[in-house]
Amino acid sequence: MAALSPDAIGGLPAGTGALALDTYQLTKRFGSFTAMDSVTMRVEPGTVHALLGENGAGKSTLVKCVAGFQRAEEGSVLIDGREQDIANPIVARALGIGMVYQHFTLAPGMTVAENLLLAGGKTPALIDWKAKRVELEAFLATTPFSLDLDVRPAELAAGEKQKLELLKQLYLKPRLLILDEPTSVLTPQEADEVLGHVRDFARSGQCTVLIITHKFREVMAYADAVTVLRRGKAVHHTRVADTDPQRLAAAMMGEGAAPPPELVLAEDSMPNGPPAPMNNAQEAIKKVANGSSYALQVDNLKAQGDRGTLALHDMSLAVKPGEVLGVAGVSGNGQRELVEALVGQRARLSGQVRVMGESYNATREENRRLKVRSLPEEPLRNACVGDLSVAENMALRDFDQPPLANPRLGGLLNFPAWRSRAREWIAEYGVKTQGEGAPIKSLSGGNVQRAVLARELAGDINVLIAANPVFGLDFAAVAEIHSRILKVRDQGGAVLLISEDLDELLELSDRIVVMSEGRVVHETLAATADRHELGAFMGGGH
Repeated sequence: MAALSPDAIGGLPAGTGALALDTYQLTKRFGSFTAMDSVTMRVEPGTVHALLGENGAGKSTLVKCVAGFQRAEEGSVLIDGREQDIANPIVARALGIGMVYQHFTLAPGMTVAENLLLAGGKTPALIDWKAKRVELEAFLATTPFSLDLDVRPAELAAGEKQKLELLKQLYLKPRLLILDEPTSVLTPQEADEVLGHVRDFARSGQCTVLIITHKFREVMAYADAVTVLRRGKAVHHTRVADTDPQRLAAAMMGEGAAPPPELVLAEDSMPNGPPAPMNNAQEAIKKVANGSSYALQVDNLKAQGDRGTLALHDMSLAVKPGEVLGVAGVSGNGQRELVEALVGQRARLSGQVRVMGESYNATREENRRLKVRSLPEEPLRNACVGDLSVAENMALRDFDQPPLANPRLGGLLNFPAWRSRAREWIAEYGVKTQGEGAPIKSLSGGNVQRAVLARELAGDINVLIAANPVFGLDFAAVAEIHSRILKVRDQGGAVLLISEDLDELLELSDRIVVMSEGRVVHETLAATADRHELGAFMGGGH
């Protein structure tokens, strides 16, 4: 491919300031699987360019080829119009390319200052700390982020760690900054702060930004242009000013596909209105024992964390039949311990949990009698036995009950019934598998979740506990799982939805509570919730 002239890339001098990035027919294969298929993309210098696509669309493969972590079999990467062989991350860094990963890469035992110096990869044997501190403090003064140079990452909240990851790259003065889901652990205020700084940094001409995100709101608010990938191909390029979320969703999912739930909800399933059908919800309320109007009631619950310190501090909440109660909070504020204490995976120090007015200790017999179900985070690890088949995993809840077992024959297991029901559920839930006899660990994340959904949503449900139920899944799976959660609510079930995605909670919940440091610190109706007020409570403010 012929080199582009400097004029064609914005007139910036070679080797300084924001760079222009072109990929030309870039193709990457893993065995017989083509992860990226002839992707041609143009990223203008000094702009924020968003990369959208479902899971498996090729986004991560594309940026890893640009950043030198993978090598494409075909095609070219051009920097400022010149073809470059980016064989490894060292070459990428020399070209001015830096990348902030979705998962933290910090040295937890070293200070903020030491982490910043380590990022350069050329740390001298002897460090003049007096001079370096002056340099680092001057650098921090150019950013909106205030971090203590002497603090270690282990003492930082998740949002502060994400800021430190970004600061590591900004300190190296990158010409192209690649961000992979940079706001997944941030409050709304922190997300606006980070993305606002990144946008200003790009528009100053110092840097070009390529950002992977799954949030249309971030694309529309902070990006200048967007490329959509679908099944390894670049299918849509546009300026953000010329598009909208509906068109972007159509490009991501294919024409005629249903848009993701953040774009549309059926009138009779709007989460902020009365649950529908109301007669089902009212009947469910009548069934609650002891005069309580709540299907799930948690009072003054205390539980220890993994390190022996208190993770839940007199935690109280309640969910009515026909209601979705959303639990918001930055990761690490007791949400995981709450779910584990409710479903029987973590001991309770004190407090009480009641389901349908009865004391509930999460035994298997109580789950069946009180109709309590759960959709845990990381279902393959928390809700499945990886080496067992799909059919066997689908039978874990009721394998010893008719018709899966014959009580007249001493509880003899009826394996043909297991397999027959599994085939029905595989078809109904669209589980992509080689068959009901395949090990469940051979399925993709979305299909494991669909298999768990089939098991947990079968029959009547009084209480559903769902923890980050769509984390890491593509839009098609997200839309399906959200619709099935709303169906549980509409049929009179009480849903406790724990999620670190505030957009998800605002879309699905009737009420929202905020957890901070193991306590409920705020409660609001979802219909009148203010995103930034929620963010203030999530961040520990009042």
